[in-house]
Amino acid sequence: MVYQPPSGARDLLPLDVAQKIWIERRVQQVFHRWGYHRIITSTLEHLETLIAGGAVQPSTVIQLQDAENRLGLRPELTASIARAVVTRMGSLQSWPQRLYYNANVFRKGNAVDHGQQLEYYQAGVELLGAGGLRADSEILLLLRDCLQTLGFSNADLIIGEAGLTQSLLSPFPPKEREKVRAAIANLDRIGLESLSLSSELRDRALFLFDLRGRPETVLSQVSQLDLDPSQRQAVNNLKSLMELLQKCWGNSEIQPAITLDLSLVQTFDYYTGIVFIAVSDTASGARILGQGGRYDQLLGLYHPQGETEPGIGFSLNLEELHQVLLGRGELPRETPASDWLVVAQTPEADAATFAYAGQLRESSELVRVEVELGRRETPEEIRDYARRRGIDQIAWVNVNGDPKIEKIL
Repeated sequence: MVYQPPSGARDLLPLDVAQKIWIERRVQQVFHRWGYHRIITSTLEHLETLIAGGAVQPSTVIQLQDAENRLGLRPELTASIARAVVTRMGSLQSWPQRLYYNANVFRKGNAVDHGQQLEYYQAGVELLGAGGLRADSEILLLLRDCLQTLGFSNADLIIGEAGLTQSLLSPFPPKEREKVRAAIANLDRIGLESLSLSSELRDRALFLFDLRGRPETVLSQVSQLDLDPSQRQAVNNLKSLMELLQKCWGNSEIQPAITLDLSLVQTFDYYTGIVFIAVSDTASGARILGQGGRYDQLLGLYHPQGETEPGIGFSLNLEELHQVLLGRGELPRETPASDWLVVAQTPEADAATFAYAGQLRESSELVRVEVELGRRETPEEIRDYARRRGIDQIAWVNVNGDPKIEKIL
């Protein structure tokens, strides 16, 4: 008999949960301040929904199958939210829709790596029905607000442009294009140089490989290319976005360093505009705290007539946030102690004891109340239990419901 969770899954014990809630509550407060409302979608979806028109590889989905349907556990939330908005909110929606979530996702690991994590926790937002500079800026400023609320004043922001990057790769033959894209995304310069390319295409590939750094430098470099009107528009949009973000941050001492990286490629392939990741350097290396981007065609996949609306969002990686904050000593180190221990002085006082505990719990403020259930026989054993659990008040209740209050030192 195996009594442990399956490989790739884990239990969250009370202290883990308390620390996770500490993070979630702070992030949720930020979402509320920005006018976002929570949505909860099904953990189980039709596989066709989850793969988002081929943007999500079926190999990453943990699949289930019944007699009639191919089902799967969601590997991310954006496709499920897009499906829910299109199919369930059609008669109610007024654009834009500001939605947030806090949920688990599941991703199939490498077949040879049996210990790879399969379940993850995320919190994030989706801004649906809004395109352009203001919407892009709102999401990036909201991301910064979340990270600052959690104490990440030094997180770096890496921004790319999925549509522009894809179009800049168009001169490469189809068979080589994905190899070039993969080499650039993985910072594999040696692999890039070893590809069978003409000298002209090799020079272009190496040029694209180096398109990362200070935004003004990268924008100046890419502007030297022979760009078509749509590419030129994407470059101008990026320039406007960088300028607006700098104005919004002003002279604040707390602002992320921005790297413009036109080689940035996200895991899921439904992005059409800006893409970004938030990174924090730690003693154990860089950690990706969150990621997101713009997807202007996704909602159309779930509309009967293919009508679409623009969308943009991000997800925060709660495990990464948890590990970094834990290393900094900023998370609770123990579960909250109860405020009261209520003890029946005699068996006949049980009803009165539960009634008195109920009165204590009715406070307008949160009051944690335990009732002694009889595992300890003597008053001193009860007092010792209260001390060990950090409970500083005991109410000894008699059969008439009258409490005798004792402070535990």
